[in-house]
Order: sequence, then structure tokens, then C-alpha cells
Amino acid sequence: MVASFIFFILCFVVIGMLSMRKRQETSRDYLIASSSIKPWLAGLSAVATNNSGYMFVGQIGFTYMYGLSSIWIMVGFIFGDFLTSLFVHKRIRQTTEKQSVLSYAGVLSSWGGVDYKYLRMVAGFITLLFLGVYAAAQLNAGSKALHVLLGWDYEIGAIIGALIVLVYCFAGGIRASIWTDAAQSFVMFGAMALMLVMSFIAIGGVGDFTDKIHEVSPTYMDWFSTDLMFEDSPIAAIFFVLGWLMGGVCVIGQPHIMVRFMAMDKANNIGKVRAYYYGFYVAFFIITILTALTARILLPEVASFDAELALPTLAQSLLPPVLVGLILAGLFAATMSTADSQILSCTAAITNDFSKNRFNSYFANKIATIFVTALALTIALFGSSSVFALVMIAWSTLGSSFAPLLITYAFGHKVSELVAIVMVITGFVTVLLWRHFELGHIIFDAAPGIMVGFVVLLLSKIPSFNKKVIYAQNG
Repeated sequence: MVASFIFFILCFVVIGMLSMRKRQETSRDYLIASSSIKPWLAGLSAVATNNSGYMFVGQIGFTYMYGLSSIWIMVGFIFGDFLTSLFVHKRIRQTTEKQSVLSYAGVLSSWGGVDYKYLRMVAGFITLLFLGVYAAAQLNAGSKALHVLLGWDYEIGAIIGALIVLVYCFAGGIRASIWTDAAQSFVMFGAMALMLVMSFIAIGGVGDFTDKIHEVSPTYMDWFSTDLMFEDSPIAAIFFVLGWLMGGVCVIGQPHIMVRFMAMDKANNIGKVRAYYYGFYVAFFIITILTALTARILLPEVASFDAELALPTLAQSLLPPVLVGLILAGLFAATMSTADSQILSCTAAITNDFSKNRFNSYFANKIATIFVTALALTIALFGSSSVFALVMIAWSTLGSSFAPLLITYAFGHKVSELVAIVMVITGFVTVLLWRHFELGHIIFDAAPGIMVGFVVLLLSKIPSFNKKVIYAQNG
């Protein structure tokens, strides 16, 4: 088991190292691969980055606990993501080229030829803070798997993951990340598909699965479970789905995913990228949900200690050691494909957003990468142990901060720098308050966060409000 795990992990490291052959020692190449990534690489890399340790650990655990109702997370996420991709992704690529920017915050602050330096700093700070938390969640996911399958302390898995990510980030920057993402996407899919097949065999086939899954609980296979939505009403169901649709909209607010579109070779190739991205995304989400359902049948005892350990525990109980190593490598692949991208996006924030051009050298980017990796590792070691909780906080905050402003830009509307900053800040403050007052049973916190951003936009169109904004800007 250990040998096969090490073999696959070394394969990823080697792929990342091979990117050195195309490396140019410039900030542009380190952070956006000189905008030269082919459509299939951009698509597979984006979906591997999106389908992170959250899918292997968080989504598996969530479905294990709540059953079929978790399918609405898939429906909401993918549909919301797809809608925004129709009018945002191509424009992000065009703005990246036109304005010669290297960071996500740079795109937001220079859209339409403006130079909103304070917006860039605010967006860069939010990126650094919450993507650091998000990267920590990925390291946490890997450490959980190693703890179950190898009996290692939680800290060891996080440290190993951080070191591996650092190695191939140093080798080729975002290009190394994208190349390894593409390879990791195949291992992720293969590992999850293998677990699904082996689980069906252990259960006795599809027929026995259908019979046994309905015996878990009276509501486990309900489309809208009252265990999950707290109320047995159509309004609760609508709010649940709407909330996760807003979660999908949040994709455009994730710098580590959007940088894939900034790095693609041509803006007009977005249709090809979209085909690779959503084809893989839908297939992977479906087999993830099915695998979690089989785990609930085969391992009912996991619910009593930590549902997020369902997949590694299932692998250990069904597979020979060599294949357990493959599953573990697949989980690690998922965590690394996201963590490396997040760390590099945070690197771009440090070197480009806080003091534009002053520290944006190739060497400075590498130093920043070390700092961000250390930050993420520290959060992983001493922060929350719940992958699902960490991911949802970071995802909602980033999406609510940036998605309303990006959608506003994509539809051709211009806003002042002050209004843009207020839209960003009110979005993430709303999410944090929503969580603080535990209002998640009403609707997923990304929804109010995004809506508040648009409320600020609407208020800015009121003449009396505009006068106050102009007065504030002029001192």
C-alpha cells in the first residue's frame, strides 16, 4: 500500500518537474504560464482544482450523512457555475491580455482600463486570507486519509502534502500545477470509479444496493430530506437548491480556478475548455455521490465518529493494499491539485496586489510561495479539523466578495472604486455574520452574500446615493 501510494505521488512530482522544460524565469510565466495553456489542459486542470479534497472527503462525508438530498449540491453548483461561464470566463481571459495583469485581483481592479489600486489591495488581502484557509482544508483532507489508512498522525499528512506542492510549484509555477492537475484528474476519476465498482460488488449488485439503501432511514433517499433542510415545506426545498445554485455562481469568485482561464491560450477556445470542464465535472460528481451511498450501506459505523473518513475507511475494508495506495494517491491528487493553485494565487496577491511591480520579480514570487505554504500548513495543523466547514467558509466568502462585482463588469456596467470596494466588503461580511448567527438552515450563506453585493450596486444607482459617493471620494 505504501509503495503504490509513493509510486503514484512520485509520478505527479515528476510530471511537475518536467514542466521545467518549458519554464521561463519570469513572473508572467510563473503565475499564468504566459497564457499558453491548451484547452484540454485548461479544462481538466480547472475541474481537478474545483473537485478537490472536498469531493473525496467533504462531499463524501456530507452525502454519507444526509443521503440523496446532497444531489442538489451537485445540481446547484454545476448549473450556477455553467450560467456564469457563459458570459464571464471569456471576458476574464480578454481582460488578462488587454491589461497585462498577473493576478485575479488585478483583473478586478483594471477591468475596462481603470486602475483601482485600493480595490486591488482589498481583493488581494481577501484572496490571501481565505485562500490560505482553503489551502489548509486541502492539506487537512490529505492528512485524514493518511491517518486512517497508514495510522500516521494527522500532522504528517499535512506536512507531506505541503512539501510536495512546494516542490512542483518551484519547478514550474502555474504550468507545473496545470500539468499535474491534468494527470491527477485521471487518477482522481479512476480511484473514485474503482471504489464505486468494488462497493457494488461487495453489496451484491445494483438490485441489492437499491434495496439496502432504503433501509438506512425513512428519509435517507428522499429528494428533499427533512433531516437536511430542517423543515418539510416547498419553500425550504427551494431555498436549499437556490442556496447551492449561488454556491455554483461562487466559482467565478475563486481565484485559483479562474487563473486557469487567465492562462488559456486563446479567449475563443472557451467553448472547448467548457466541454472538457463540465463533461468531467458531471461524471465525477455522480460517481462521488454513488460511492458515498454505498459507503453508508457497507460502513454504518463510520457515522458514529467521522463521516469524512468514509472513503479511506471503505478502501481499506474492500481493496488489496496496492489498490488502497491508488485510492490514497487519488485523494492526495485531489488535495494537491487545489492546494497548489491556491498557494500560487496567494503568491500573485502578495507580489502584485499589495505593492504593484515593486516586489513582482521571479525570485520574489518564489519567496512568497514559501510564505503562503507555511501559512496554509499552520492553519491545517492548528485550525478546524472539518474539511467541509473550512471549504464552505472560504468558498462562500470568496464568491460573495468577488462574484457580484465580476458579473457587473461582465454585463458592461461601470462602478466607482468606492462602490466596488463596498460591494466586495459587504459580501464577505454578510457571509461571516450569516455564519455567526447560525442562519445556514434558512439558505446557504453564499446566497445572501451575493445578493447584498447587488443591493449595494442598486443603491449606487440612486442619485442621492451617488452624490454621497462622489463627496466621499473627493474628501
